[in-house]
Amino acid sequence: MTDAQAPSAKPGGGVPVQATPVGATTGAPAELPPSSVAGRGMFGISGSGDTSGFGGLVRRRVGAGGSERPYGGYFDEVYDALEEAFPGLDDAIEKVVVDRGELTLHVKAERILDVARTMRDEESLRFELCSSVSGVDYLGSDERRLHVTYHLTSMTYRRRVRLEVAVGTEHPHVPSVAPVYPTADWQERETYDMFGIIFDGHPGLTRILMPDDWEGYPQRKDYPLGGVPVEYKGAEIPPPDRRRSYQ
Repeated sequence: MTDAQAPSAKPGGGVPVQATPVGATTGAPAELPPSSVAGRGMFGISGSGDTSGFGGLVRRRVGAGGSERPYGGYFDEVYDALEEAFPGLDDAIEKVVVDRGELTLHVKAERILDVARTMRDEESLRFELCSSVSGVDYLGSDERRLHVTYHLTSMTYRRRVRLEVAVGTEHPHVPSVAPVYPTADWQERETYDMFGIIFDGHPGLTRILMPDDWEGYPQRKDYPLGGVPVEYKGAEIPPPDRRRSYQ
């Protein structure tokens, strides 16, 4: 800890007060630092100046290939029922992955609405609830880096299945499943807001967390890490990228 970063004492003694970190700014919005390489480091730091230890962080990427039959458990029954109820399933499914006790069907983006409707309406499937729609950015490991995952639950048969689609940043369009699962309405808005994935046919696709005029999509891996100072009880705390050696 340098002298500029060390707590300073009040005149005449008393409780030490934390000095303003080097590089802290008072303007808003704060300047955004260059984005860091995907899967390495944190806050854009490099070298030995990182006091958090995240500078040496390297995340190992594990590619999940397609699984072969038998899938195990009720997974084979689910796939057989879907195959029987959905003509041309082989053309709609890119691969099937069984990993960590979960079944994931990778669906072509243009077929997701049809597959979701079959998963809900088919008597032998009855996946009545879509509990979650979320985005993932596989920057550096997948040309179609933006993925959307759908977690479906059959309350009738007490089963869970995940659907997943992948699109590229040049054409990030996916049909909305809100007409089939109304719970997806706000979840698709959040995914659009954070990742820039456009859900065609959504009843009102707007930003839900960021201001309407915000530029960029904060949860994409190449989005610069930064922010604005936070005011709390008269004190101003700089964003993480402007603290100490993170700059």
